[in-house]
Amino acid sequence: MTSLMSRRALFAAGGAALTVALAACSGNDPLADQANAGDNKNYIAGDGSVTEYGAADRKDPVAFKGVLFDGGTVDAADFVGKVTVLNFWYAACGPCRIEAPDLQALYTDFKSQDVEFLGVNVRDEKAAAEAFERNFGLSYPSVADKDGGVLLAMTKYVPPAAVPTTLVLDKLGRVCARILGVAEKGTLKALISSALTEK
Repeated sequence: MTSLMSRRALFAAGGAALTVALAACSGNDPLADQANAGDNKNYIAGDGSVTEYGAADRKDPVAFKGVLFDGGTVDAADFVGKVTVLNFWYAACGPCRIEAPDLQALYTDFKSQDVEFLGVNVRDEKAAAEAFERNFGLSYPSVADKDGGVLLAMTKYVPPAAVPTTLVLDKLGRVCARILGVAEKGTLKALISSALTEK
């Protein structure tokens, strides 16, 4: 399980009540530990480790709703029937900058194959997020998740535990893979391709 970040960690203004409510879920989670330390570190850098979940080990389809930076809304139920890539990021995160061009390239490569990409921005105001998207030419949408709603919803399935984290959802909406840290292009491509071939 994981905990919502304090104001000085990933969420900057996450809200004390929600932080307290989530503290009980923390366990041995580096993202939660950093938040509790309150040391103003910009991100938890994952080691690039990949976890794949066999069909029998996957939990229920993920459920969340969010508001996009362009004002639209998103519901995880809308992605059922497609392979979905969820990428947790924010603009000042160095590793997020490293992987952004590859994420956009993969989005372009797969967008005609029933693959959806959705960013989940855990920290930024609209102006900072949109500047990042312009700088890196990102054309897939992102949820404004400064309050941690989407991140919190995901903790019951697979805790992100780092920023960036990239999750691949199968066609039923279940988490089938997780990458902690920078998503290497070849690795993520293979995970998406594998999910696409599942019946």
